[in-house]
Amino acid sequence: MKTILEYLEQTEKKYPDSTAVEDLEGTMTWSQIGRLSRQMGTAFAARTKRGRPAVILAEKSRTVLAAMLGVVYAGCFYVMADPSLPAARIREILHILEPELVVTEEKHMPLLQETGFSGRICLLKEAGRENADPELLGKIREQSRDTDLLYGIFTSGSTGTPKGIVVSHRAAGDFIFHFTETFGFTEKDRIGNQAPFDFDVSVKDIYTCVMTGAALVIIPRSLFSSPPLLLDYLCEREITTLIWAVSALTLVSSLKGLRYRIPEKVKRILFSGEVMPARQLALWREALPKTEFVNLYGPTEITCNCTYYRIGKNFHEKDKLPVGSPFPGRKVFLLDEKGREISEPEKTGEICVTGESLAEGYYRNPEETGKRFIQYSFEDGSRQRCYCTGDLGYWGADGELYFSGRKDFQVKHMGHRIELEEIERALEQIPGLERSCCILDTRRNQLAAFYLGEAFPEEIRREMKRKLPVYMIPHRLFQVSSMPLNKNGKTDRSYFRKLLEEGKACVQKD
Repeated sequence: MKTILEYLEQTEKKYPDSTAVEDLEGTMTWSQIGRLSRQMGTAFAARTKRGRPAVILAEKSRTVLAAMLGVVYAGCFYVMADPSLPAARIREILHILEPELVVTEEKHMPLLQETGFSGRICLLKEAGRENADPELLGKIREQSRDTDLLYGIFTSGSTGTPKGIVVSHRAAGDFIFHFTETFGFTEKDRIGNQAPFDFDVSVKDIYTCVMTGAALVIIPRSLFSSPPLLLDYLCEREITTLIWAVSALTLVSSLKGLRYRIPEKVKRILFSGEVMPARQLALWREALPKTEFVNLYGPTEITCNCTYYRIGKNFHEKDKLPVGSPFPGRKVFLLDEKGREISEPEKTGEICVTGESLAEGYYRNPEETGKRFIQYSFEDGSRQRCYCTGDLGYWGADGELYFSGRKDFQVKHMGHRIELEEIERALEQIPGLERSCCILDTRRNQLAAFYLGEAFPEEIRREMKRKLPVYMIPHRLFQVSSMPLNKNGKTDRSYFRKLLEEGKACVQKD
């Protein structure tokens, strides 16, 4: 099996003068990024031992991408830390990783000092001035295996402590191979990168380019607050592919961005992270009728995605969008509450995944790893390692898999177990309502819904009474002017929860 660096060097040799990555500041060819990565790798290898984590505290950019690959050349695995994170959160990440090396920029030094980090620090500009040492890098490569860790990504933990998911070269390489083959990526593609580099959606962007020679076009985060500027950027940069979170796409369509300008060069849009509202999907498909749309599903722990569904028909607002069928090399199955496999249609169970590309687990957290990554005995007698996602789903009569919510989005209210996403799905079918976020106000033991759109509360309640039982209708409705996203491009539930806790939410009058 190959390491990621072998794919990089093949692409560098095949397309040396083609654009590898570009941002607002300029571009780098494959030969340039390969050369800079080896220079940085030499700098990092002198400051930390092989196999150790190296934290990169910086916003995404061309140079940061070279630093990520440089960490890999040093025989280590990288963990991105977004400077927008609070110092306390970064401190927790550093505590878990215990890295010998943090790579950063001068402007982020005060933040790093606030975390109390006492290890080695290497500035990006210093690493870029290092001369590559082929002998040193060669010795590291001789020891490298495809089972070595490639990257770590931190997610929130149920205990309040972040969990570091670590993924190997083999896991990433296997998935990206199937991903690029399935959707026909080539060196002519230009991928518009929406996701931050510490979010696993970016893994598809980055390594699809590394494997095929496509160009990675980094989209500044600031553009997502202005759909016209964002659409201008997509058109001017001639983007061919969007691999985005659902909320990033709906931000454009719900704010009427597609009436301003259509990114006509885009030939495929792949989305994930949340359930895509049928109304917003219809707006995108109407604007780009020749574009391929794909619904992707899968958590970080299985390396990006395990299933996909090519959208070939129009979906009505009452329809559910399938998450589809497994990628090659994967087996997806459902378990009931007693740990028995579910085969009959329409019966809900926990979605579990086995086969290629499972993460190695949670870094330095064997207890949590053991809970979620289990050895499962199938009816044929085989015993395989699998990941239990915590997501609920069911097989449709059409043989496709359908997502039906998270275990941790399930609440008990008025004696009933309720999926908050079911309420949101009903809200988003109401005319004049674009997006919604429903949470349980634990202080009042009431359901509260925040919504974006022009619908009046009286209309919303009337429609909700037609769709849902009384105990699932939100007690309070809050009209908002925007639906904030967290840094991963998903609806920021914690923002609305905080508004309620601080008494800053204002009920919309009928």
